[in-house]
Amino acid sequence: MAVLHALADSGSVKILATIGSNQSRYLAPVMDVINTYFHRPNIPIGVVGGRAVNLAAWQSWDSLLVANYPHDTKSNAQAETALALYRRLLAAQADQSVTIVTVGFLTNLADLLLSKPDRYSALNGMALIKKKVKRLVCMAGRFPQGKEFNVDRDPVSSKIVFDTWPTVIVLSGWEIGQAIYTGLPLIQNQGIQNSPIKAAFVKAIPMAKEDAGGRMSWDQTAVLVAVKGHDPYYGVIEGRFVCAEDGSNRWDEQGRGHFYLVEKMAVDQVKDLLDRLMMHQPIKK
Repeated sequence: MAVLHALADSGSVKILATIGSNQSRYLAPVMDVINTYFHRPNIPIGVVGGRAVNLAAWQSWDSLLVANYPHDTKSNAQAETALALYRRLLAAQADQSVTIVTVGFLTNLADLLLSKPDRYSALNGMALIKKKVKRLVCMAGRFPQGKEFNVDRDPVSSKIVFDTWPTVIVLSGWEIGQAIYTGLPLIQNQGIQNSPIKAAFVKAIPMAKEDAGGRMSWDQTAVLVAVKGHDPYYGVIEGRFVCAEDGSNRWDEQGRGHFYLVEKMAVDQVKDLLDRLMMHQPIKK
């Protein structure tokens, strides 16, 4: 979200909503903390409805932020359901104008695909997506094959999305973010004070030995590509993401319409760019 807000402040993107795919009780409040910090407190917030994964951050940075930073959304109950928010916002956008980026579970997107016409649109979910969405960018999968957390935790929804989503899908796989360690420049920057982004990394980085050089950067790479495109940062390989019922994936080289990222720009250059974006300070409106 820090990378997304930094890119929004540069004029590269308009944030339509922040929508969570996890039922953790901290989810909506944490998103509101970050949106408020970046002077966008009115960005709509959505939370997953019905069955869903429920995971709090094991390092407890989420409860830390909720306890210490300003926000008006005190519980998930104050937020819209993800499905209603997706349908409401998509119906109001220009055709083929929306990029959806997901860095979590695919539950909400499966629900959207399966949705029926409602007060927001006479189109069903599949038709609404096809009409309004330009592309979907996912932090998901391992390539050319393997098993990855976001896909694995809700394999039913993952399979629905990757089997039937009607637009281009760009995938930032586990191996892309695993190679990029970010966050140390942020927590070492004494000029950044009272930042929930810094506080989260200060809490999380020391808690796992594999994070000694920073945090692996799966989600930031997906957001970067969603906003700026894959080039010059990455190349892409076209094919088709094939999701198994157990949440594992393989790549169909004969398929079309799906693309996974492969390294192009040097890892250190991407790391430096992401670190700079993560240290971006809010611009008052």
